[in-house]
Amino acid sequence: MKPTFKKGKKLEPVNLESVNLVKERELQANQKLPLLVEPNLNNVNLIDWCQQNKEYIEERLLSHGGILLRGFDIDSINKFEGIVDSVCEKPMEYSEGATPRTKLSKKSYTSTEFPPEHPIFLHNELSYVNAWPRKIVFYCDIPSLTGGETPIADVRKVYDRIAPEIRDEFEEKQWMLVRNFGDGFGLSWQEVFHTESKMEVEQYCDNNNIEYYWKGNNKLRTTQIRPAITSHPITNEPLWFNHLAFWHESTLDTEVQNLFQKEFGKDNLPYNTYYGDGTSIDKSVIDHIVDCYEKETVYFKWKKGDVLVLDNMLVAHGRSSFTGERKVLVSMGEPVKRVNNKEVTIL
Repeated sequence: MKPTFKKGKKLEPVNLESVNLVKERELQANQKLPLLVEPNLNNVNLIDWCQQNKEYIEERLLSHGGILLRGFDIDSINKFEGIVDSVCEKPMEYSEGATPRTKLSKKSYTSTEFPPEHPIFLHNELSYVNAWPRKIVFYCDIPSLTGGETPIADVRKVYDRIAPEIRDEFEEKQWMLVRNFGDGFGLSWQEVFHTESKMEVEQYCDNNNIEYYWKGNNKLRTTQIRPAITSHPITNEPLWFNHLAFWHESTLDTEVQNLFQKEFGKDNLPYNTYYGDGTSIDKSVIDHIVDCYEKETVYFKWKKGDVLVLDNMLVAHGRSSFTGERKVLVSMGEPVKRVNNKEVTIL
């Protein structure tokens, strides 16, 4: 699908002669995602190049969805954050997060710290939050011994693959996320909302279309309804932009499903998803959606010093299981906000 730009937002194509310090090519044959950009000369300063070629980066991101910067001298968090400053100028905090990660600075976090044997399903970062990052940037400091890829998928293509009748039902009903905090699994509400104050949690929920219920013993349940399909704020393309398969109970490992059901019961699972009217989503629907993601998923082996820049709305990401040490950092920013739970605007 060719991007259709909104009036006033069109970016002119960039002549590569103006950026001849680098060369670009497909990382994999007949695959636009990610676009591979490498130095064309020795000792190219990637930070300076990114600073001077913002329009080039933006145009390629909107077209390809992601850019892999490889072969440059990126060997520290400081250099990584220099690139982030150039391509993602408004950093965001990991608010309403769902997975454990360590904050390394105001801009950088470790990638999700789940056990290495467990893969992480594809998702667009913070799609369930009222304000989310349009860009997300990864840096590979230490590639894993085996596995450990960050699989990616263009959610424009995922949207096109999903059966129209399924898309239509979610367009009408939206989707619902239910989270339970304080039962001994996952992040606490204090970690997710960055506060020890129940009053501040309630105020945040009221301001972000989240229903909340204190269950006693310092336990909390939240419910939020979000669109399953969102238009990109620049290209206006329809996107399959949600966490509904990611958090549906059927996508859990069978052993984990059984453990959760036994430990918490269906109504108190750490997380689950439903149609926006609260009715259950049949496993066959989730299986179909998962299959659509899988058909569009691209894998590549990390190399030390790689930097991957994604348009977080156009491209979902995940993590493969791995062995050995793996250190991949992440930064996110350029906030986008949903107004009235529907219209999207860039902040």
